[in-house]
Amino acid sequence: MKINFTSTVITSFITLSVFSASSCGKKSSAGTVTPVNPVTPVTPVTPVSSDVAMWLTTADQTNVFSKQNVSINFGTSAASGPLINIDAATTYQTIDGFGYCLTGGSAQVINLMSDAQKNDLLTDLFATDGTHIGVSYLRISIGASDLSAFDYTYDEVTPGQTDPDLNSFSIDQEKTDLIPILKKIIAINPAIKILATPWTAPTWMKASPLGENGFKGGSLNTTYYDAYAKYFVKYIQAMKAQGITIDAVTPQNEPLNAYNNPAMTMQSNEEANFVKNNLGPQFKAAGITTKIIVYDHNADHPEYATDIYKDAAANPYIDGAAFHLYAGNISAVSTVHDAYPAKNLYFTEQYTPATGGFGGDLSWHVTNLIVGATRNWCRNVLEWNLATDPSYGPHTNGGCDGCKGALTINSATSVTRNVSYYIIAHASKFVRPGAVRIASDYLSTLPNVAFKNTDGSKVLIVLNSGTAQQTFSFKIDGKTATSTLGAGSVATYVW
Repeated sequence: MKINFTSTVITSFITLSVFSASSCGKKSSAGTVTPVNPVTPVTPVTPVSSDVAMWLTTADQTNVFSKQNVSINFGTSAASGPLINIDAATTYQTIDGFGYCLTGGSAQVINLMSDAQKNDLLTDLFATDGTHIGVSYLRISIGASDLSAFDYTYDEVTPGQTDPDLNSFSIDQEKTDLIPILKKIIAINPAIKILATPWTAPTWMKASPLGENGFKGGSLNTTYYDAYAKYFVKYIQAMKAQGITIDAVTPQNEPLNAYNNPAMTMQSNEEANFVKNNLGPQFKAAGITTKIIVYDHNADHPEYATDIYKDAAANPYIDGAAFHLYAGNISAVSTVHDAYPAKNLYFTEQYTPATGGFGGDLSWHVTNLIVGATRNWCRNVLEWNLATDPSYGPHTNGGCDGCKGALTINSATSVTRNVSYYIIAHASKFVRPGAVRIASDYLSTLPNVAFKNTDGSKVLIVLNSGTAQQTFSFKIDGKTATSTLGAGSVATYVW
């Protein structure tokens, strides 16, 4: 039985699998409705014949990631309206995936749910059977992020003491929430890629922290560069022992931001020295193949990455660079690619704010992340923060208190899907790992991006950024199809 379902709230997890998507600095709110119980029978709709499947989200939420029963067929007729030419023979970067940052707080609120509820929710998010949204990439924190319930690292000692041999190292803090959730996710999608990032080194390794407890600000004391590299090695090995493979790390989240909690600054020359003298050599000695990705901060300073690449001793250890977009323009990411085309690029964090609006955030994020980041060579796109409680917690004292999760989980009894859930779903369900970006005409009022999957299927994601409905066409291999999008709407076309 197929049921049309456009609400963003699910109040009974018994029905979660029926009403699924198939029926990291900081931009939203989604409405809710009360489901009718029992469900009123609806007249079945006869599916129309169509070459192209269309999935739609509208700014007013009358459609939220819903498959449309419309006929979109390729033919030789002239284009109607603006034309997007697609060339599958012109290819760009390979795609690793789309997903979210699984913060400690996200894991905590998800883990409060019953086993059945968790399984239903995680299946909806991570299953790759074509029915669910198939999230394929996660970012987690090494120790606490600002969206953890409290500050911690994996090697805190009595104030005034140090532990250069890391005798006190332990990831036991993660065995309550994060590791159990990750194990469930991996059971659903064993191929998921995981990027891990520290917000701070252990406090005894830091020089001149801003807060009296040592977690905020400061920099890595050069005396402890080697110990900090060992910290990464022990972390990767400890997670591996739990059955969790860390695909990549960045040495520091937002290394130019001293004012989050936790936080630590690391200038580009410091990061280069750490990578070339300590982290890279220790990974090599330990036989660790985890990628090292540098920077992990805003697009207003692309030179941070290129300055590290210029260091001939650091360069060989580095896979690429990661970016956020709380400052700068997404086009700056391409300047890094142009200077060092052999290095990979990643988009690892962007939040949606509690004060945002669904339509505005949908438009901004699709334009700048789903379209913008991928058209500027990024292999992934991650929204910040998978889940929060209704008060936008848990978070540290001074951490982000208005970061809206992709999901709002209310006392483990209901889940509200917010705007970033749909932003990612429009790509993650259809653009699978191993896909390549292919050429498509960029139109100012129809920002778009196209991909080709390994099975040969094609995907086109289009936003109508104009103020009125638009009819447009897209053309590939000499054949043209036509569709219509309302103002502020985003559609994914698959054939």
